[in-house]
Amino acid sequence: MVELEQLLQQHFGYTTFRTGQKEVIEAVIAGEDVIALLPTGMGKSLCYQLPGYILDGPVLIISPLLSLMQDQVEQLKGFGEKRVIALNSFLQGNEKRLALQNLNSYRFIFTSPEMLATQMIQNTFQNIQFSLIVVDEAHCISQWGFDFRPDYLKIMEWIPKSQRPPILALSATATKTVVNDIKAYLNMLNPFEYIHSVERANLHYDVVKTQSIEEKFSWIIEHIKQSEGPGIIYSQSRKKTVAYAEALTGNHIRAAAYHAGMGPEDRQFIQQQFLSGELEWICATTAFGMGVHKENVRQVLHDHIPATMANYMQEVGRAGRDGKTALAILVYTPRDEEYTQYVVTEDLPEEFHVELFKEYVSRGENPKKMIDLQQINETGYRVLSYWMEQLPAEEVVQKLDYLKQQKIEQIFQVAAFVKGEHCMRERLVAYFDQKLEQKPTNCCHYCGVNYDEIINKRSSLSEYKELPEWEERLYAILP
Repeated sequence: MVELEQLLQQHFGYTTFRTGQKEVIEAVIAGEDVIALLPTGMGKSLCYQLPGYILDGPVLIISPLLSLMQDQVEQLKGFGEKRVIALNSFLQGNEKRLALQNLNSYRFIFTSPEMLATQMIQNTFQNIQFSLIVVDEAHCISQWGFDFRPDYLKIMEWIPKSQRPPILALSATATKTVVNDIKAYLNMLNPFEYIHSVERANLHYDVVKTQSIEEKFSWIIEHIKQSEGPGIIYSQSRKKTVAYAEALTGNHIRAAAYHAGMGPEDRQFIQQQFLSGELEWICATTAFGMGVHKENVRQVLHDHIPATMANYMQEVGRAGRDGKTALAILVYTPRDEEYTQYVVTEDLPEEFHVELFKEYVSRGENPKKMIDLQQINETGYRVLSYWMEQLPAEEVVQKLDYLKQQKIEQIFQVAAFVKGEHCMRERLVAYFDQKLEQKPTNCCHYCGVNYDEIINKRSSLSEYKELPEWEERLYAILP
């Protein structure tokens, strides 16, 4: 058998594995189900990419986001792999039909849980013997499945039943509860587990307490004017992301907004500008980040209380992937948790939605009309219809109430983390059922943190140069 290191060099140009990669790959090629928790930037993708050159048959990768899928496809193509495809909404008409007809010839096939739910994909997949099924960002099963994207809970219903291949679940962070959800909903059989410490010694945490939304906004802009990025500002408000971007560009700092209300092409363009260094700051909702590989992010700022501790960990984990020091600052205003509570529960169906659903069914009408009549949004309907399939109506009401209370409890956990008098690093690590072995210098707000020893001061705003119009940039690179 060819040595793994030899294949690593041959296909990817690396001479050694990162921590955990080889152990996970060996378990995968031995035919085991595997759960691998590797911190952001530790090379999770290699854990299925390398086995793709050893196992016999296509590898199916179930991915949560179009941008993440496209990023992984381009990465593989960059390594010289041509037998890779993403089955998503970007494929149109003849292109999609041709791809489905020749699917067995691909080595790596990417798709989403929602695409997996379509009859066309299911029919095609029944005739393919996959060598491995990968669920990337597997924490989404638990984080999104119950109340946002219920198709995550149905993944195993749509996987070919005969000769089921091994399953590899990948994530950067997961609590014991989330790991148990992953095992249960993927029907994993005594999986091999590799769980790396979530501790990132090069990340330094701070909390800044302000008294008003206006003071918070001003503090963030002034801080960025005085310190260097690259950096990410996370906000829950699309309008706020635009306001931050406008304020920063008005101060000669290259910045842009990024949120789910923008078209996919615009989001992709802004993401690429950030990755290439044309933008120093990106002002984003949580729609940005998953699968974005930028090693030199020096700062991640939050202007709100995240919905969960896991969300916070994933978002700050996008800083300092190059191993150099990076700063995570959460700017807090009293009652921030109330706004977060509104944001995370607004799409959850209510009891009257359950009654409406029952009425439509009893009249022999399609309850999906609720969307057309603006009685519920699409996200709320997906969640409602899933639970109406799973449970009696009275139990659905109880389930929805339980999900709401669970979300509120998670927000209070984050609020306690932000407002409490304790080491932030210890609390973060403890949340993921791990123990902190050692504290670095400039640990956190409560242990002491000196910005000057972590990030560089901005030398001068006058050095800013306006980016030329896209036509000028295009002509400059064309021969």
